[in-house]
Amino acid sequence: MQDPNEDTEWNDILRDFGILPPKEEPQDEIEEMVLRLQKEALVKPYEKMTLAQLKEAEDEFDDEDMQAIEIYREKRLQEWKALKKKQNFGELREISGNQYVKEVTNAEEDVWVIIHLYRSSIPMCLLVNQHLNLLARKFPETKFVKAIVNSCIQHYHDNCLPTIFVYKNGQIEGKFIGIMECGGINLKLEELEWKLAEVGAIQTDLEENPKKCIVDVMVSSIRNTSIYDDSNSSNSDNDTL
Repeated sequence: MQDPNEDTEWNDILRDFGILPPKEEPQDEIEEMVLRLQKEALVKPYEKMTLAQLKEAEDEFDDEDMQAIEIYREKRLQEWKALKKKQNFGELREISGNQYVKEVTNAEEDVWVIIHLYRSSIPMCLLVNQHLNLLARKFPETKFVKAIVNSCIQHYHDNCLPTIFVYKNGQIEGKFIGIMECGGINLKLEELEWKLAEVGAIQTDLEENPKKCIVDVMVSSIRNTSIYDDSNSSNSDNDTL
C-alpha cells in the first residue's frame, strides 16, 4: 500500500481533492515551532539586564533583538544620567576660587549651577546660605555652591553682597547683586525659591510669587488707612459746620 505521507505528485493531487488527508509535519518541525512560540512569549532577557550585562551579552542576540536593545540601552543610559545628577548634588557645597571654573563655568552639561559669593561677617549672607542649604536638598538636580568672595574676586565691595550667580552651560543666566536684589534683609525661603525658579534654575511647586502676597497686604493696608483718614477728615469738617 502506498504511503499517504510520501512526497509524490500523485499524492499531492489526491490531497488537493481531499482523498488523502493533509501531510503530517515531521515531529522535529513541530517541536521547533513550539519552541519558537515559547521563546517569543518569554520576556526578553535584556529587559532585566544592567548596561554592563548588555555589553557582555550583545553577541548572543539576533538582529531583531539588537534593534530593541539599542532603544532599551538608550533609555537605561538616560535614566542612569538622571540618577547620577541627583546623586552628585543635594547639598550646598563650599568651593574655593581656584575651583570656580571647574565647578561653575565648566560644570556638567545642561546642569543648572547656583553660586553664592559671600562674607561670613555679613548677616544677610548667612541668611542666604541658610536658605540655599534647604533649597539644595529640595532640588538635588541643581548644583548649589558657595564661595568666600575674596577667594574669587579681590576687593569686592560689601555693598554688592550677597551676590548670587546662576549658570548653565558656562553662561550666566541670572544674577542677584546686593541685599535688595536678593530680596531684602527679611528674605523668606519661598521668596528666594521663586526668584531662582523665575530664572529657570529650579522647578518650583509654588503657584505664585510669595512676595506678591506681602505687597498686596501692604497696598490694602495703605488703602484702608487712606479711606479711614478721609472719613475722619470728612467727619471733622461736618463737626465744624
